[in-house]
Amino acid sequence: MAPMGIRLSPFGITLFCLLGFGVIYHLYAGVLSSRIASFRLKRTVDLRELLALSMEAAVQGGREVKRIREDNTLEEKSKGKTKEGDSEKLTLGDLNSNRKMFYLIKNTYPYIQVNSEEYANAEGEATVWTRIIPEEILAKISGGKEVPAERITVWIDPLDATQEYTGLVQPFIPNVNQLPLNLWGFVGEGSNVVPRSSYNTNFPKVIVSRSHSGKVKSFVQVAFGNNTEIIPAGGAGYKVLALLDPTDEEQDTADIYIHVTYIKKWDICAGDAILRSLGGQMTTLKGDHIDYSGTEGNEGGLLASIKTDHKALVKRLPTWEENKEQ
Repeated sequence: MAPMGIRLSPFGITLFCLLGFGVIYHLYAGVLSSRIASFRLKRTVDLRELLALSMEAAVQGGREVKRIREDNTLEEKSKGKTKEGDSEKLTLGDLNSNRKMFYLIKNTYPYIQVNSEEYANAEGEATVWTRIIPEEILAKISGGKEVPAERITVWIDPLDATQEYTGLVQPFIPNVNQLPLNLWGFVGEGSNVVPRSSYNTNFPKVIVSRSHSGKVKSFVQVAFGNNTEIIPAGGAGYKVLALLDPTDEEQDTADIYIHVTYIKKWDICAGDAILRSLGGQMTTLKGDHIDYSGTEGNEGGLLASIKTDHKALVKRLPTWEENKEQ
C-alpha cells in the first residue's frame, strides 16, 4: 500500500491507495501536446479535479509496480540506512511508478508543489489526464472548489511497505486483471471508506511499525498496560487502514496507531487526511497537529485514532523525550 497526500489549508484532500506512487521533477520541452501547454496558463486548481487526477495517477503507478513485480525485474538495491539502522530498499518499481505519478500530475498542473521520497534522472512522459471524474467522486464531492495552485502541496510515497513488495508477502491479488483498492477521502466532503462501529481504548490493540516494534513496546505498555496487544506491521498507510472498517478478511484491525520515531511526511499525509475526512485525528505524541509545510520529516512521533477521545489518549502517553531513544 502506498499513499499520496494532498494538503492545503483550510482544505484537506487526499488519495490513499494500495498502489505504488512516485514523484520526480524533470524539465521537459518539445514533447508535450498543446493541450498540456494550455494547462500551464491555469494557476488555480479545482480540488475535485485534483482528487480525480490523483486516482488516475494511482492506477497508472500501481500498474507499473504490479508489472515490475510480476516480471521479477525489481533490480533491488539499498539507498542507505534509516535512523533506526535498517536498510532502506529501492526497486525499479519505486522509480518507474515514481515517474508515472509525477508526470501525470505535473503535466496537468505544472504550478503545484510536489514532494516525494524518490528522486532519479528519468525521461519525462507526455502523459495527459483525460479529465474524467469517477462517478463515486461526482456523487460525493461538489465541484467549484478552485484554489490557487501555490497553496497546494502534494506528498507522494512511490512504494509503501517495500519489504512486502520485495518478497515478504505477495502484495497483489491473484487476478492479473485487477488492482488493489483505491481509497480516498476529502476533508469536509466525503470518503469511500468508513470507520468501524466501535473502538476499545481501555484495552486497545495498538498497531506499530514492524521496523521498531521493540522500541515502541515499552512506550505502549506504560500508557495502556503490560498486557496491551501490539501489532507490528509494514506501511504507514496500512496501519491507518487497520483503524477503519476492514476491506479484506485478512486485514489487521487496531484501535490506535502509534509511531515513536522519526517518520517522513509522505508516509503519513494521506492517512492523516483520510482520518480527518472521517472525523478522526492524527497528531504528534504531544497532541499537536502535524505541519506539512517545510521539511520532509516529522520528528514528534504520531498518535492516530478515530471515534475516540483523542486528547484523553494523548494524556495517557509517557513523555516523548524520555522514550524516543528506547
